[in-house]
Amino acid sequence: MKNVDLNFSTGILPLDSMLHGLKPGDNVVLRLESIKLFIPFVHRFTRQAYAEGKEIIYFRFALHERLVPEDVEYHIYHLEPEKGFENFVSQIISTIEKFGIGTCYVFDSLSNLAVDWYSDVMVGNFFMLTCPYLYKFDTIAYFALMRNRHEINTITNIQKTAQVVLEIYENEEEIYIQPIKVEKRYSPTLYMLHKWDKKENSEDVIYPVKESATIAKILARKLQPWLDFRGKKQDLWHITFKQAQETLEGILLGEISPVQANIFKNRLLKMAIVRDDLLFILAVNYFELEDLLAIGKRLIGTGLIGGKSVGMLIAQAILKKDDPKWEDILEIQDSFFIGSEVYYSFLVENDCWWERRKLCAEETFLTNLEETNQKIMAGVFPPHIMEQFENMLDYYGQAPIIVRSSSLQEDAYGNSFSGKYESVFLANQGPPEERMEKFLQAVKTVYASTVGKDALTYRKMRGLIDMDEQMALLVQRVSGSIYGNYFYPQAAGVGFSFNPYVWDQRIDPKAGFIRLVFGLGTRAVDRTDDDYTRLVAVNCPTLRLEKSFSDILPVSQKKVDVLDLKENHLTTHRFRAVMKENPNIPIELYAERDAELEKRAEESNRPIPFSLVLTFDRLLRETNFIKDFGNILKTLQHAYQTPVDVEFSVNFFKDQKYKINLLQCRPFQIKSQIKIIDSPSEIESKEIIIKTSGPIIGTSIATTLDRIIYIVPKIYGQMGMRDRHEIARLIGKINHHPSSKKKKIMLLGPGRWGTSSPSLGIPVIFAEINQVSIICEIAEMHSGLIPDISLGTHFFNNIVELDMLYIALNPEGKDNYLNRDYFVSEKNQLLEIIPNGQQWEHAIKVIDPPLINKEREVKLNMNSITQIGYCYK
Repeated sequence: MKNVDLNFSTGILPLDSMLHGLKPGDNVVLRLESIKLFIPFVHRFTRQAYAEGKEIIYFRFALHERLVPEDVEYHIYHLEPEKGFENFVSQIISTIEKFGIGTCYVFDSLSNLAVDWYSDVMVGNFFMLTCPYLYKFDTIAYFALMRNRHEINTITNIQKTAQVVLEIYENEEEIYIQPIKVEKRYSPTLYMLHKWDKKENSEDVIYPVKESATIAKILARKLQPWLDFRGKKQDLWHITFKQAQETLEGILLGEISPVQANIFKNRLLKMAIVRDDLLFILAVNYFELEDLLAIGKRLIGTGLIGGKSVGMLIAQAILKKDDPKWEDILEIQDSFFIGSEVYYSFLVENDCWWERRKLCAEETFLTNLEETNQKIMAGVFPPHIMEQFENMLDYYGQAPIIVRSSSLQEDAYGNSFSGKYESVFLANQGPPEERMEKFLQAVKTVYASTVGKDALTYRKMRGLIDMDEQMALLVQRVSGSIYGNYFYPQAAGVGFSFNPYVWDQRIDPKAGFIRLVFGLGTRAVDRTDDDYTRLVAVNCPTLRLEKSFSDILPVSQKKVDVLDLKENHLTTHRFRAVMKENPNIPIELYAERDAELEKRAEESNRPIPFSLVLTFDRLLRETNFIKDFGNILKTLQHAYQTPVDVEFSVNFFKDQKYKINLLQCRPFQIKSQIKIIDSPSEIESKEIIIKTSGPIIGTSIATTLDRIIYIVPKIYGQMGMRDRHEIARLIGKINHHPSSKKKKIMLLGPGRWGTSSPSLGIPVIFAEINQVSIICEIAEMHSGLIPDISLGTHFFNNIVELDMLYIALNPEGKDNYLNRDYFVSEKNQLLEIIPNGQQWEHAIKVIDPPLINKEREVKLNMNSITQIGYCYK
């Protein structure tokens, strides 16, 4: 037997490196839109094989141009597929047997066989017979498969059988490669989208595309074969979408009246998009039939896409219909939607439906929460859904994604469900099976959050517990870029079209505000630790509460949330560590140097330390971002006819060009007028219980208090973590006690309410304080704790939705005062509410002024315009 060289190459050195080489037996399938994209790959492959003295066989059976170049010696076999499947396959098998081990093969486009055989199925059958036989002989074979020409089952069978599957794209005459399958090989960047800078021989360069905006631009508008309506089962759901597609095509050809488009538009809206009356009106006004068909082609399973998905899509439609310029500014949405019926079927098929029903029933409310959660997390999905999940993950490759809740009731007029359901970031690294495992875990985590205590309590309190609440999912490509081992957007945050915090007379509340962070927007919406964000009044973006740079330092953002691609999870790092990992970012837009720190280091002959401080000043002052974002808020509010709340990210490129990714939009549940109240007449100092100079956020209030719940800062600060959690649970019991119903209650405590870090405040969930009217955070517990204005967080949104008033109190600050003696001297009602709470009497004070002395009322006067507030006897 002759000695055969089994070392193979694509002829493109960086492609060899990316794929970890071609291995004997590899069948390489390139999926593309035209045969011209196949030719450069075939030319490089065959020229390299010829130079190495390998036998090259070209099977010619299509009418397209010849694939193998003239300067290569090869054997050509002209086949006639029209003579039948058996004859065609037999000739190929005979040729494989004739040339034996180590031969290189090139096939004309497989898609042409479907035309000759009038059958997609037989194309798949041909590949499933031929591919293993080629593999047996340690060959390398190149195949082309045209995108959007085949049934999903055909594509799936080919992909499962091949060893290497590459998606090839062309955008503005540039070629991009995304591996979908590379058997028995893996690298941290293998399944990313890559760009081929096509040059001569060794000068070729292939590198991963790192920016989400660029990836979305290339992929989102390229229809994937498995997304088309063709090949899907012929039930009423898919028949309706198919008929709508045919109607649209008929309208474009002038064969069908445009009136038919409205008939199908309304049908598809009710069927898959939204049934809420107010959102339905918006959807009718801003969605066209082709928009709904595009959504349908990205819908996994059936059912509605849910409130969060609808809000995101409507917002983008509103802006693009208002002004074409938004097409250039907004990052292309590249999302998939998992229909609400997938969730419902999951519950039924995994025997979780009855448990969920019991959790919602009055007599068994919240019983067996943990058991139901565990059952959901152990559930499995049917094969047809798993197949669509696999295709979606192939599409995203190794790009980070987020699995977000999008329930039917979520983000609607009147009910935001802010922070009630889970969202899970996935770094999405590792081989396909590992990425699938983590994705399924994320999906089930969101599903399980529908039976969480906070969500169920919220629904019950809002009168929604008996309404249909199914969980659809929104799967989004994470906006941002790769910086070293990290992935994150340059900036992100939340924006509101109405600003309830007017700390300066120059602020126009109707212009809105932004809560801005560097990195992932999780730090803008969650209250997790001792860090800060940048609050921006849109009409006065450079206006700050702080008066000097030294004042800014302690309240600047110190930590950054990123997706760690090496560790494969969401994590938090110090800002300085993130910048050391990769400084190639336009950081001058976001941070400025601490000149005083650098000067001191220089004067003492020490190395210059890391001195960057996140201020966002140049972003706000020298770019068009704040002007554009203000217009976004104004346009969306006008369409919604109510203030709106949006989540976003922004990434800058060359020449200060940038892309805003609009991730979410919903009605902002706030009174869009700030009430004017009179300040109290002169109060004797001995009558003052608290005095604050702000922040005061919410509607101004002048009222009489029925109950005061005060957590003693000094005592709480000395407690262990376990006792602090116990305090939070006791507050929940007081909140839900019958004596608390319909009362004007003020809650005061040290640090941050609703934090997940007991060292920084009181770790209540919102359901434990949902009957409170006024919430006060006292800047006491440990040195350096500054009140964090929670404006824009999920916690704040819950405050707004219940029309609570937020107050911050710094006892040591100017125009601030806390009368501790009052809380010591007044009678504590704790034991009348919690009879076995003796051990907590020193830490929790419950004072009911009307019960103590009906003639000595405790009054509250909090003015959110002047930012001066009093609580007094």
